[in-house]
Amino acid sequence: MVIKTVATNRKAYHNYLIQDSVEAGIVLTGTEIKSIRAGRVSLGDAYVKPEAGELWLLNAHIARYEAGSYLSHEPTRPRKLLLHHKQIDNLTSKVSEKGLTLVPLKLYIKGSIAKVEVALA
Repeated sequence: MVIKTVATNRKAYHNYLIQDSVEAGIVLTGTEIKSIRAGRVSLGDAYVKPEAGELWLLNAHIARYEAGSYLSHEPTRPRKLLLHHKQIDNLTSKVSEKGLTLVPLKLYIKGSIAKVEVALA
Protein backbone atom coordinates (compact mmCIF):
# COMPACT_ATOMS: atom_id res chain seq x y z
CA MET A 1 0.00 0.00 0.00
CA VAL A 2 1.45 3.35 -1.05
CA ILE A 3 1.65 6.10 1.57
CA LYS A 4 2.14 9.66 0.33
CA THR A 5 2.82 12.29 3.01
CA VAL A 6 1.04 15.50 2.06
CA ALA A 7 1.74 17.80 5.04
CA THR A 8 3.72 17.65 8.27
CA ASN A 9 3.45 19.79 11.37
CA ARG A 10 7.10 20.68 12.05
CA LYS A 11 6.10 23.10 14.82
CA ALA A 12 4.66 20.22 16.86
CA TYR A 13 8.02 18.47 17.13
CA HIS A 14 9.67 21.72 18.22
CA ASN A 15 7.01 23.02 20.64
CA TYR A 16 5.81 19.77 22.26
CA LEU A 17 7.16 16.57 23.73
CA ILE A 18 5.43 13.89 21.67
CA GLN A 19 4.36 10.91 23.79
CA ASP A 20 2.02 8.67 21.81
CA SER A 21 0.51 8.83 18.34
CA VAL A 22 -2.47 7.22 16.63
CA GLU A 23 -3.75 7.08 13.03
CA ALA A 24 -7.17 8.61 12.44
CA GLY A 25 -9.43 8.89 9.43
CA ILE A 26 -10.87 12.27 8.51
CA VAL A 27 -14.28 13.29 7.14
CA LEU A 28 -13.81 15.41 3.99
CA THR A 29 -15.82 16.83 1.13
CA GLY A 30 -14.98 16.21 -2.53
CA THR A 31 -13.16 19.49 -3.10
CA GLU A 32 -11.14 19.02 0.10
CA ILE A 33 -9.70 15.66 -0.95
CA LYS A 34 -8.79 17.11 -4.35
CA SER A 35 -6.91 19.97 -2.66
CA ILE A 36 -5.16 17.51 -0.34
CA ARG A 37 -4.03 15.39 -3.29
CA ALA A 38 -2.66 18.59 -4.87
CA GLY A 39 -0.68 19.22 -1.66
CA ARG A 40 -2.41 22.47 -0.68
CA VAL A 41 -2.60 21.81 3.09
CA SER A 42 -1.12 23.51 6.16
CA LEU A 43 -1.13 22.01 9.66
CA GLY A 44 0.94 24.78 11.28
CA ASP A 45 -1.73 26.14 13.65
CA ALA A 46 -3.91 23.03 13.78
CA TYR A 47 -4.97 21.21 16.93
CA VAL A 48 -7.41 18.46 17.92
CA LYS A 49 -10.22 19.07 20.40
CA PRO A 50 -12.35 16.38 22.06
CA GLU A 51 -16.02 17.35 22.11
CA ALA A 52 -19.09 15.23 22.99
CA GLY A 53 -17.32 11.90 22.51
CA GLU A 54 -15.79 12.91 19.17
CA LEU A 55 -12.47 14.37 18.07
CA TRP A 56 -12.40 17.45 15.84
CA LEU A 57 -9.49 18.81 13.82
CA LEU A 58 -9.50 22.60 14.11
CA ASN A 59 -7.55 25.33 12.24
CA ALA A 60 -6.15 22.97 9.61
CA HIS A 61 -6.01 24.98 6.40
CA ILE A 62 -7.02 23.10 3.25
CA ALA A 63 -6.99 25.56 0.36
CA ARG A 64 -10.00 25.92 -1.91
CA TYR A 65 -9.92 23.79 -5.04
CA GLU A 66 -9.42 26.10 -8.03
CA ALA A 67 -11.50 24.05 -10.45
CA GLY A 68 -14.36 23.73 -7.95
CA SER A 69 -17.57 25.72 -8.19
CA TYR A 70 -18.67 28.57 -5.97
CA LEU A 71 -19.99 25.93 -3.53
CA SER A 72 -16.46 25.04 -2.48
CA HIS A 73 -15.51 24.24 1.12
CA GLU A 74 -14.44 26.69 3.84
CA PRO A 75 -10.62 26.41 4.18
CA THR A 76 -10.42 26.24 8.00
CA ARG A 77 -13.69 24.54 8.89
CA PRO A 78 -13.74 21.95 11.74
CA ARG A 79 -13.26 18.40 10.46
CA LYS A 80 -14.34 15.27 12.30
CA LEU A 81 -11.72 12.61 12.99
CA LEU A 82 -12.65 8.93 12.81
CA LEU A 83 -11.37 6.60 15.55
CA HIS A 84 -12.72 3.68 17.55
CA HIS A 85 -14.64 4.66 20.70
CA LYS A 86 -12.03 3.01 22.93
CA GLN A 87 -9.29 5.08 21.32
CA ILE A 88 -11.31 8.29 21.71
CA ASP A 89 -12.06 7.52 25.37
CA ASN A 90 -8.41 6.71 26.05
CA LEU A 91 -7.17 9.94 24.44
CA THR A 92 -9.77 12.19 26.08
CA SER A 93 -9.07 10.73 29.53
CA LYS A 94 -5.34 11.39 29.14
CA VAL A 95 -6.04 14.93 27.94
CA SER A 96 -8.34 15.72 30.86
CA GLU A 97 -6.41 14.14 33.73
CA LYS A 98 -2.79 14.79 32.73
CA GLY A 99 -3.26 18.19 31.10
CA LEU A 100 -1.94 17.00 27.74
CA THR A 101 -3.03 18.26 24.35
CA LEU A 102 -3.73 16.56 21.02
CA VAL A 103 -1.72 17.75 18.02
CA PRO A 104 -1.84 16.57 14.38
CA LEU A 105 1.64 15.51 13.26
CA LYS A 106 1.08 14.73 9.60
CA LEU A 107 -1.60 14.32 6.98
CA TYR A 108 -1.07 11.60 4.41
CA ILE A 109 -2.86 9.53 1.81
CA LYS A 110 -2.79 5.77 2.47
CA GLY A 111 -4.00 3.95 -0.60
CA SER A 112 -6.83 6.26 -1.64
CA ILE A 113 -7.87 7.40 1.86
CA ALA A 114 -6.70 10.53 3.69
CA LYS A 115 -5.39 9.89 7.22
CA VAL A 116 -4.11 12.11 10.03
CA GLU A 117 -1.50 11.11 12.60
CA VAL A 118 -2.60 12.57 15.94
CA ALA A 119 -0.24 12.68 18.93
CA LEU A 120 -0.51 13.27 22.66
CA ALA A 121 1.82 16.10 23.58
